[in-house]
Amino acid sequence: MYTLSNVSKSYTQKGRNIQALDGVTIEIPSGQLVAIQGPTGGGKSTFLQMLGALDRPTSGTVTLDEWELSNLSDAKLTEIRAQKIGFIFQGFNLIPTLTALENVETALEPLQVSAEERRQRSADALASVGLGERMQHLPAELSGGQQQRVAIARALVKNPSVLLADEPTGNLDEDTRDDIMALIEGLWKEHNLTVILVTHDTWVAQRAQRRLHLKNGKVKELSAAAV
Repeated sequence: MYTLSNVSKSYTQKGRNIQALDGVTIEIPSGQLVAIQGPTGGGKSTFLQMLGALDRPTSGTVTLDEWELSNLSDAKLTEIRAQKIGFIFQGFNLIPTLTALENVETALEPLQVSAEERRQRSADALASVGLGERMQHLPAELSGGQQQRVAIARALVKNPSVLLADEPTGNLDEDTRDDIMALIEGLWKEHNLTVILVTHDTWVAQRAQRRLHLKNGKVKELSAAAV
């Protein structure tokens, strides 16, 4: 699935050179559930951006299946993100003026499917995360946990092979956190997804098959219990 070879990423911020990733070499096979932990500023978000084809390394290579991402055109990267990668964010990133159903439909617009198919697939995705009765509600009419379920449905509706999650439970209380992680684990097993999530929550990280720790741009393997 993913192969990173000697990946480094640096940028300049307020006149200072920041080394976000420093010679990262790692493989992530298809179907793994991987948690990434580490201090703020350690490179976690940059690492996720590389995996999501949202940024390019300063040096080194990032390969997803047969594609070497750093050498592809912007148009091809957009196509890969639209077809293969689902994203979940801490802040949900829902459009407040759209219903739950319409928010999920936005993920299918780049795929040029018909309006009828878009609506049916979105309704099915919402039903799969337990929101079959809340499709016409606006985000403000939903709880935090329900909004995150909409975001998960939006990520899954295009049938991706990879799910990338940046602090997916960070804005949730403990009980809701547990529900969302149970949902993610269930979907991971059901759809044989590759799930890579960034978290500060050790309980969440311990649910993963594999744990990585990122600090000062370097990756270290941590032990993890099997799910």
